[in-house]
Amino acid sequence: MTVGFYAPLPPARTGVADYATALLEGLRAHGRVEIAPDGCDAALYHLGNNRLHAGIYRRALENPGVAVLHDAVLHHFLLGQLDEATYVEEFVYNYGEWNRGLARELWRGRAASGVDYRYFQFPMLRRVVEGARVVVVHNPAAARIARQHAHAARVEEIPHLFAAPALATQAESFRYRQRLGIGPEQFLFGIFGYLRESKRLVAVLDAFERLHAECPRTALLITGEFVSTDLARAVEPLLAAPGVYRLPHLSEGDFWIAAQAVDACINLRYPPAGETSGIAIRLMGIGKPVLLTDGEECARFPEDACIRVAPGAAERDSLLQHLFLLTSVNEVAAAVGQRGAEHIRSHHRVSSVSERYWRILCGICT
Repeated sequence: MTVGFYAPLPPARTGVADYATALLEGLRAHGRVEIAPDGCDAALYHLGNNRLHAGIYRRALENPGVAVLHDAVLHHFLLGQLDEATYVEEFVYNYGEWNRGLARELWRGRAASGVDYRYFQFPMLRRVVEGARVVVVHNPAAARIARQHAHAARVEEIPHLFAAPALATQAESFRYRQRLGIGPEQFLFGIFGYLRESKRLVAVLDAFERLHAECPRTALLITGEFVSTDLARAVEPLLAAPGVYRLPHLSEGDFWIAAQAVDACINLRYPPAGETSGIAIRLMGIGKPVLLTDGEECARFPEDACIRVAPGAAERDSLLQHLFLLTSVNEVAAAVGQRGAEHIRSHHRVSSVSERYWRILCGICT
C-alpha cells in the first residue's frame, strides 16, 4: 500500500507543517508514504483554515480519502478562495436557500470575519466532509461540527500528536531570559504563534497590566506575527506597557528555548474554531501550565492538567483570577504542568497516533 500525504511542510510557518512532519515520520515506520504523489492507494489530506491548504482542499474534493480537519471551521479559508457568487452558492449548499440573504450579508462584512462570531457559527464543512472516506478530528467539538454537516460521515477522533523535543538546559533558559532582561525571580507568561483576534490578545494585555501593577515580578512574552493589521494597531500602545516583551516569529529552535524559558503559557481561543492547539500540546508536553479557553476543544484534558478560563462575559475576571493564582501560589504552576505532561505522554505520543492513522488508511484500501 502506498499512502499519499498532502500537507503544508516546513519551511511553511504553520503548526500544521510541524504536525505533518512528525506524523510523516511516524507513518513511515508502518509502510510506504509519498509526499503529494499523482496517484496512491490511500490519500491523507491535511486541511486548515488558511490559503496554504487551497490545493490540498481541491484535491480532497476531486479524489476523496482521509481528511484531517486541523480546524473545524473553513469559512475564512473559503472567503479567501471564492468570489462573491461562488461563495453565496457554497453557503447555500451548506445551510439552505433560506440563508441566501445572510450569505450576501456575510460576504459584504467579510473584513470583520476575524471577530464576528457568525463566521465561526457557520464552518462551511459540508462539501469536504460529505465527500471524504473518513474524517479525522482531534477533539469532541470538531467531531460534533463535522457530523452536523454530514450525518452519515465516518468521523474518527485521534488525539493531536506530541513530538518530544531536545529541550534547552536550565542554563540556556536562564541566559535566554537574561538577554531579554527578565530575571530568574520573575514569573514569565508566554503567548506563542500567529496573533489574531481570537487569541484574545487585548483581554490578555489588559489583565496582565492589572496583574503587573500589583505583582511587579511578572512578565509577559509575546512572540509571533500579527495576522490582522487592525489588531496590531489596537494593541500597539499596550505592548509598550511595563513587563511586556515582544519578539517576532521564532525559528523552531528558538521556539523551544523560549517555551522552556516561560513559566506558563496563555493560549486562549474565542470564538472557537474546533481546533486543538499544537502550541498548547507542545507546552503541556514539556510540563508548562497552559491557560486555555474552556470548551469542548479541551474536554479530553483532565480538569487538573490545564487551567480553564471562562469564555465570554466572564473571561476578564476568570483570566485575572488565574493569573494571580499562578503567580502567588508557587506549587500550583508546577503541579498543573506535571499533570499536563503526564497526560500528553500517555495519550499523544507520535507512535500511538501514527498507528491509529495507519489502521484507518489500511481500512479504506480493503
